[in-house]
Amino acid sequence: MPYEDKTIVCVDCGAEFTFTADEQQRFAERGFTNEPKRCKTCRENRKAQQGDSGGRGGRGSSSVGRSGGGGGRGYSAGPRQMFPATCATCGQPTEVPFKPSGNRPVYCRDCFQAQKAGGR
Repeated sequence: MPYEDKTIVCVDCGAEFTFTADEQQRFAERGFTNEPKRCKTCRENRKAQQGDSGGRGGRGSSSVGRSGGGGGRGYSAGPRQMFPATCATCGQPTEVPFKPSGNRPVYCRDCFQAQKAGGR
């Protein structure tokens, strides 16, 4: 299906921007079904604001023991939100990058690494 450039009005600033045929094809290849709602400038401003406020939580990996942020998110969203927990092995307080649900054990970094090493 050949794509044609489309003119879209930004929902934030009201400026018109072009959703090019190439961009439409890339969206389709990636399985995106919605067209962009914001111009490039407003998208960049929004990303910067989300980075300052911690970004969207819950998109990263939920495994314990990884260093740094990231987790496959593909962008820097600033510091990761951490949640308090008690280690199921040693009983020490710890923080994890996911909200513990209570139905699975949570481990501190040291106990997680020891358990991971013991499972090999």
